[in-house]
Parts: sequence; C-alpha cells; structure tokens
Amino acid sequence: MNYIVMDLEWNQSYSGHIGEHPRMPFEIIEIGAVKVDKNYRIIDEYSSLIKPRIYKKLHSKIRTILNYDETDLAKGRGFKEVCTEFLEWCGKDYIFCTWGPMDLTELQTNMAFYYMDKLPRPLKFLNLQQIYANMVDPTGSTVSKLEKAVADFNIPEDEPFHSAVNDARYTALVLKEMHPRNLKDLYSFDLYIHPTKKEEEIVAIHNNQYEYITREFSSKQEAMDDKDIACIRCYKCNKKINKRLEWFSNSPSSYICAGKCWHHGYFSGKIKFKPLDNGKYYVVKTIKPIDKNGVEAIKQKQTEIRERRKEKRHTRATR
Repeated sequence: MNYIVMDLEWNQSYSGHIGEHPRMPFEIIEIGAVKVDKNYRIIDEYSSLIKPRIYKKLHSKIRTILNYDETDLAKGRGFKEVCTEFLEWCGKDYIFCTWGPMDLTELQTNMAFYYMDKLPRPLKFLNLQQIYANMVDPTGSTVSKLEKAVADFNIPEDEPFHSAVNDARYTALVLKEMHPRNLKDLYSFDLYIHPTKKEEEIVAIHNNQYEYITREFSSKQEAMDDKDIACIRCYKCNKKINKRLEWFSNSPSSYICAGKCWHHGYFSGKIKFKPLDNGKYYVVKTIKPIDKNGVEAIKQKQTEIRERRKEKRHTRATR
C-alpha cells in the first residue's frame, strides 16, 4: 500500500458571502500530491492547476499567499478532468494523508458539485497534523501549521510554501521524520458522508481506542436513549464496564463518562453530537483506556461543571 500525501489550494468569493455559491463555497484551483512507499520514500509526484469556473478572481487574502495569479489559472484545465486524472494516478491500494481534515472535505465538495462518483466508504485517511500534535503534546490539543513542523524537524525549506505539490512534499518529509509506530492504525474516518442507517454505521478498534459512528437521530435525547450508545463496554473483552461516573454533559455537544473493567482497568467514554442541516444528529462515540488519575480528572471536571451551573441558577434566581 502507498501513502498519497495530498494538498489542495482553493479560492473563494472575492465579495464574501454575497457572491458565494451555496453548493461550493471553496473552489479548488490546484491539486498537488506525492506518492510515498512503505519506507516513506517519495516515488512519484502529481501537480496540476485548475481553471476556475465559479470564482475567477482571486480573493485578496488568497492572492497574497499564492505563487501564481489569474493568468496562470486561466491556462489550467477543468476540475473534473484534473480530478479524474489525479484519482487514476493514486492507483488502487493507497490511503490519503493530509495536514488536517479540510482537504478531503473540499475535494469531495468539489466532486459533488460536478456530480462525480463518490469516494468509497468508509473512507479512512491519516490526519498527519493530528498525529504530529499527539507527538508534541500528549493531550493532542496543539494544532500546528505545516511550517512549524518543517522547522521543528530542521527540514530544508528549498521551495516556497502554498504551492500544493511543495506542501505535499514537505508534509511527506515531516511524515518521514515522525516515522510513527503502527502508522496504519492511526487512521481517522472522513465524515463528509456520514452513516444514515443502521447497516452503514461504523465500528472500529484502532489507535488504542474503540470508535462508533452512528446513524442519524432526531434529537440528542433519542441518541442517548439508544442502548448501543449509552452502554460502555471494554473493547478488549466486550464486558460491560462498571461505571464510576455516569454520562454527564461536558459541553452542549458532548457527554463523557468513566468506569472500570475488572480485567483491563479504567476507561473513559466520550460522545460527540454532530449536528446536520436537517436538524438531526449523528454520534461519534469513543472509548479509551485511562488511569486512576484520569478518572479523578474527569470527576473534578464534573464537579466544576455542577458548581458553575449552580452558580448560574443562583444568579438568575436573585435577579
């Protein structure tokens, strides 16, 4: 299997939301990629400019970072032709690698605009930005630009950034320097197209965690009433975990809990509600191993949330 390290450049309406096309807020104007083998060696490259159809004038902010202008783009080819060629170049046995999740989202948005066939589902990819973040910060909360990662690894900056193929090449060099263990297990699921029914739901154990991506629900409460979502099991032995902390609202869009498997130790559970344009929700549930200190940290968070809510209720009552 090869790694397709991809980078895209896109343009948007010069006049802001007023001139934005509802089906394509961002129009891809360049596709760049490198093909990397199992030893992290670059074995091939792909690069092509795309002649814009919707936003023919570059947005002022985008103009300042690109190394080309409208004259160059006018010589490009149509998106459908370039994208078809690019996907054929990728081959059959590969996984996309990107710096952040947005490139795959915008690629599929542009493909949908031109009524191209959808990418196969479920679509796994390697979010190298997140993998890098997990390396430099155990919490994984640090979000770094590609330029910082390149500088951190002392990679020579021989070519300008914000050229798609150059950025893809730099990303591949960062991947080589990271050389993460069990890379194939560090994948994420692209959720541009989410499950809509039970048989499309995704269940996976990877990156030392259990992940469950559900079908649609009409409300958050309906989702929480579903036994498959509310139940928390040890993904190593499939036995129910003895909850030390029941599900509680951590934010308007998430719930967390914690418990213990008597054979495999402590686990935390997290539910994220993903809102949809039709007013419904789907859920991404994860279960991860933690230690006793992790349980105490979640318990402390629960206490702090309760105190803040109590204080808000008291403030409203005394007005």
